[in-house]
Amino acid sequence: MNAMMADTLFGFSGAFYAGLGAAVAVFFSGFGSAKGVGIAGEAATGVVVEDPDKFGQTLILTLLPGTQGIYGFLIGFLVMFFTGMMPGGTMMEISLEMGLRIFAACLPVGLVGWISGIAQGRVSAAGMNIVAKRPDQTSKGMLFAAMVETYAIFAFLASLLLVLGIVM
Repeated sequence: MNAMMADTLFGFSGAFYAGLGAAVAVFFSGFGSAKGVGIAGEAATGVVVEDPDKFGQTLILTLLPGTQGIYGFLIGFLVMFFTGMMPGGTMMEISLEMGLRIFAACLPVGLVGWISGIAQGRVSAAGMNIVAKRPDQTSKGMLFAAMVETYAIFAFLASLLLVLGIVM
């Protein structure tokens, strides 16, 4: 096996896999957030149609699933920044092993963000029932939705620690 073949996997370099990892972090967590915010927003619209004064309470529940996309964006940004993929940056030498490790480090925030964003949207939508029927108990609906957030935070921290451990 020649040196060129040893530095690729399926014909792709370490830089490709590092970039793919950043894309996975941003895309999948962003998809989960977009879907979750959409689910919660649909439910919020129904509540606000009946009582426009409940807009503020429903807005908070609608925004909660959007955090997963932020976590994924931050991980993707860190990968691009530390590897020099940002415009005007100097691209560092990324071995195949390092690229695969970066890719793997981005998986937790991307995959958990995808699933938890949608799940949090569903819990937030269910919480809209509390806002509609018992507005004085809205914080309970927010707490239920925040419980899903815990796993997104764990995945973000795992990806953050893994990425920083690889590129620093």
